[in-house]
Amino acid sequence: MLGSKIDLFKPEWLDVVFTGRNKSYGAYDLRKDNSKTTSRAIIIGSILFILVVSLPLIVRYISGILPEDDQLKMTEVVLAPPPPINKEELPPPPPEPPKPKIDQIKFPPPVVVPAEEVRDEEPPTIEELKVADPGQKTIEGDPNADIVIDEPVGEAPKEVEVTEDNSIKDFASVEVLPEFNGGMAGWGKYLQKNLKYPPMARENNITGRVIMSFVVEKNGQLTDIKVLRGIGGGCDEEAARVLKNAPAWKPGIQNGRPVRVAYTMPIFFQLAGQ
Repeated sequence: MLGSKIDLFKPEWLDVVFTGRNKSYGAYDLRKDNSKTTSRAIIIGSILFILVVSLPLIVRYISGILPEDDQLKMTEVVLAPPPPINKEELPPPPPEPPKPKIDQIKFPPPVVVPAEEVRDEEPPTIEELKVADPGQKTIEGDPNADIVIDEPVGEAPKEVEVTEDNSIKDFASVEVLPEFNGGMAGWGKYLQKNLKYPPMARENNITGRVIMSFVVEKNGQLTDIKVLRGIGGGCDEEAARVLKNAPAWKPGIQNGRPVRVAYTMPIFFQLAGQ
């Protein structure tokens, strides 16, 4: 008995294991139906494996029994050769140009060739060029021919009006900047001589700088004078007055021509002793 093998999967052993236990528990049913479940899984898996392996053969068999109209047909398309060129329909060659008024003598252009292919073709002499113009070939002139001047190609207007550039240039994009005659030192002397401190600003102890903008015209005059940031007390109006009465500046230069340039400048107002 001890040497024989014990088969624990027999139903008798299952009853021994679950003696005195609750057989309604799921473990008893699972072990009881284990052999049936395993056999069923093996059979279903085998059938699915056979179907997957045989699927290409089944598809090929079904394709073979379909009618020919349902199958894809390959049709070879043959392109027809292009039609022959009808020489009679070709446009006629351009007419020869009229004869020049003065005789023309051929002037051979220089061509780079190997030394053994050089042909001695003498250019026209100076005496021949005195009575004939050089050209691509020798042509006898017609003294009665009219002189033809080719018209310009295109539809552009025959007369192009020259427009003057009156746009205002940016201060940083001008080649030569506008400046007061005498430079900034001369401008400082002008302000010191002509700038008057407004009484209202003096009484209210108003100091600071007024930011002004203006345009230096092509003739050096200052126009479009504006107050960008003022301090009040009559200082804004005084700064504008000084700019309006200023003498002409040296204009800005762009591409060798005077241009209009926008300019920004601070004007300081400071009481003596401060």
